[in-house]
Amino acid sequence: MYHILVVEDDQAIATIIQEYLIFDGFSVTIASDGPSGLAQGQSGTFDLVLLDVMLPRMDGFTVCRKLRETVDIPILMVSARQEDIDKIKALGLGADDYIEKPFVPSVLIAKIKAHITRYERLKNTVKRTARISIAGIVIDTDTHRVYVDEAEIELKNKEYELLLFFLLHPGSVFNRESLYEEIWGMDAVGDNTTVAVHINRLREKIEKDPSNPKYIQTVWGVGYRFSESV
Repeated sequence: MYHILVVEDDQAIATIIQEYLIFDGFSVTIASDGPSGLAQGQSGTFDLVLLDVMLPRMDGFTVCRKLRETVDIPILMVSARQEDIDKIKALGLGADDYIEKPFVPSVLIAKIKAHITRYERLKNTVKRTARISIAGIVIDTDTHRVYVDEAEIELKNKEYELLLFFLLHPGSVFNRESLYEEIWGMDAVGDNTTVAVHINRLREKIEKDPSNPKYIQTVWGVGYRFSESV
């Protein structure tokens, strides 16, 4: 049974989420403020964290940043704030997805299932492939470490998964929707911000000139491709 941590100060919303999750066979723990959510999340007993942005005593952005220092499970942030800057900030701090309120509970549960499935699939891929090296980029999947021209770089969880996916499929072209479905585990027609943010941040970390990328190339009108001939 998967164990979900719901960090939400609105008791009515937390109860609705809890009831839907329990109905679908999940175990649920609720934290009602930032510090308690952080402490619970750092315990290492959860498979996914559903984290509200606006929380008492410590906001969700801070909780997400601190959790990412020690936790690599999926973190889904939820907020009534719909500004793109909040979504970009959440993804930049290591959140795996950003879900806007109000949401349809059944859709939220589907996203949670998809993220857990995607995470489990990635772990299985890692077990089969210990080390990948292409065009000066090396991923050691046993240690989760990444090197570019022998220099180690630090990647957020989804940046790592995105780069790993590209290295496992060099030369293939993927549009934003298919990348979202592969990395985040959900059909994302109309939601291109998440992929674009992660592509840009990944380029900033692996490219010598992010404005003229050599590794992750844009195929205009189609999507993105990882080039083996750098």
